[in-house]
Amino acid sequence: MGTSTIIMDERAALIRLFSWLSPAFPIGGFAYSQGLETAIAEGRVKDSGQLAEWISGQIHCGSLHTDAYFLAIAARAVTSGDWETLAEANSLCLALQMSSERDKETREQAKSFLEAASAWPTVTPNELNAAFERPMALPIAFGAKAGLQGVSPEAGVAGYANSVVAQQISVGVRLIPLGQTAGLVILASLEAKIAQLSTEALSAQLDDISSLSYGTDIASLRHEDLNVRIFRS
Repeated sequence: MGTSTIIMDERAALIRLFSWLSPAFPIGGFAYSQGLETAIAEGRVKDSGQLAEWISGQIHCGSLHTDAYFLAIAARAVTSGDWETLAEANSLCLALQMSSERDKETREQAKSFLEAASAWPTVTPNELNAAFERPMALPIAFGAKAGLQGVSPEAGVAGYANSVVAQQISVGVRLIPLGQTAGLVILASLEAKIAQLSTEALSAQLDDISSLSYGTDIASLRHEDLNVRIFRS
């Protein structure tokens, strides 16, 4: 059974997507480092080259890779009215959070995102409203809203991934520290990988979800033991 979505031209959909991904959008993403603060504190990420490698690994086989897949799966599920797949994807996404801090991060940001995105009201199926009332992971919430609001999955994944990359770079700029220009050089260098990820995610299925990022997972687990912490994860 399908569900209705808002019909918008591409320009209007992109404007809406840009609004959701704006640094001013009140979901608090600036407060999280996703384990990168630990890696910097322990001396494993000390310069722009190592920061680029850290983020590239997340795109290739880490949490950003799986989040992109989850986002696209959620968007397709909402567009087609496949509530079973949406629920299964959300449960798996929450289960894959590697630390209590990351679990809290994705749940709290999802809640904040859904509250803020309600500024763009639309008719929402009862099944989706019920899903939104339960704990949800951020990429699932983002993908679900993208599907409901007529934002293409490819644009949604590309924008979301680019935003996460930019946030990780901002952590490095602040903590390593790096200059703003050095951070932008990293962002520019990762454009092709972000684009490739957005293309791969279009056909992703739940059985394709996997990751291999022990270093970042351990960094996330060790973050709560740091003596001095600026970020929440």
